[in-house]
Amino acid sequence: MKAVLPALFSGALFAGVLLSGCSSAEGPALEPIPGSITYGGQPRTKLTKSPVGSAVYNQFYNETGQRVEETYILQPDRSLKLVRRVVGPDFPD
Repeated sequence: MKAVLPALFSGALFAGVLLSGCSSAEGPALEPIPGSITYGGQPRTKLTKSPVGSAVYNQFYNETGQRVEETYILQPDRSLKLVRRVVGPDFPD
C-alpha cells in the first residue's frame, strides 16, 4: 500500500502539470476564407435532421493549391461554427 500512494500522487501531479496549459477560454474565432462553407454568410439551407453538436467536414483547395480541411460544429440555432482549419500540401513529403 505504501508504494501505491506515491505512484498515485505522482500521477495526479503529472496530470495537473499537463492540464495547467489548458484553458477554458476560447481563442480567436476562425474567419471563413474562399471555399469555406460559411464564406459570404451562413448557408441558406439548414441542417434540420442533424443533431445539435454534430461535426461537419469540408475539404477544398485554396488559391495557392494547398489542401484545406475544415471542421464545423452545428449550433443550436442550426448555424455552422468554424472550429478547426488545417492547411497543408496535397501530398506531404
